[in-house]
Amino acid sequence: MNLEFLNPEYFILLAIIPLIVLWNFLKSDNLTNSIKFSNSEAFGDSGNFYSKLKSTFKFLRLISLILVIIALARPQVIDTSTRVKTNSGIDIIMAIDVSASMLAKDLKPNRLDALKNVADEFIKNRVSDRIGLVEYAGESYTKTPLTSDKNITLRSLRDIKYNNIIEGGTAIGMGLATSVNRIKDSKAKSKVIILLTDGVNNAGFIDPITAAELAKEFQIKIYSIGLGTNGLALSPVGIDARGKFNYANVQVEIDENLLTQISEMTGGKYFRATDNETLKEIYSDIDELEKTEIEEFKYYSVDEKFRYFLLPAIILIAFEMIMKLTILRSFI
Repeated sequence: MNLEFLNPEYFILLAIIPLIVLWNFLKSDNLTNSIKFSNSEAFGDSGNFYSKLKSTFKFLRLISLILVIIALARPQVIDTSTRVKTNSGIDIIMAIDVSASMLAKDLKPNRLDALKNVADEFIKNRVSDRIGLVEYAGESYTKTPLTSDKNITLRSLRDIKYNNIIEGGTAIGMGLATSVNRIKDSKAKSKVIILLTDGVNNAGFIDPITAAELAKEFQIKIYSIGLGTNGLALSPVGIDARGKFNYANVQVEIDENLLTQISEMTGGKYFRATDNETLKEIYSDIDELEKTEIEEFKYYSVDEKFRYFLLPAIILIAFEMIMKLTILRSFI
């Protein structure tokens, strides 16, 4: 409930209230007719009663005046309801590299976790869009199909981790092809694949350029992100007897020419994330590039409340007039 006043300028009239009180106080003796008697015992308490009654009527007049002023200001209770209409949503598939090299520690705590943290915020911000997830290493599969249920997508994202069940390697073409297959039949205004990788295409039986051509045919834009610092990165190079990774500094290799080509041929863009902050900025850029058109409708329900102030004022004024013209006629 939101109480507002349509004509608040009338509240300036309240300034006359203290002036009226002051004027009545200063002129009280002049306004009271008096007759001198040598002995007033015969009148008893009638003078006191009349004075009190007169003061009461003055007080009621002031209350009436205040109520009238509030009524003139037009108090209203405004109930606002909002309906949001999405004119044209966007469908987004995030293709995430889950190969062992994504555990490299040049991003903190590692590439995969850094990616998940930033992607988490990105998904939360895409309120009106459908988002799906594809995982790939040496092969690819759909983690989550396109859905508008952000809770499902976020749970699936948080569950993504490196595992040795998926064949090793980096099959960029396979990851792209699976993503295209998942989004190609979408009726959305815009169809987008965000491809994330930290390596070169060294596995799978689908060429990335072929997959990109397929994306172009279905009017799907590809935004690709290369994850990894320039130079050396502390990366897993083997597994010890306890099943733990051994780490060593390894030269970062990202096929930027390939990623740039597949992005540009579909109308997208290639980005390079060398640290956590750069990765956040990249997702912000993509968020700005792919905006969903949203139209907001507001409905207002206005309930006039001036009657609750005007009616009591009329009743008080009428009460005083009736009293003066009837019971108190002989006194006033």
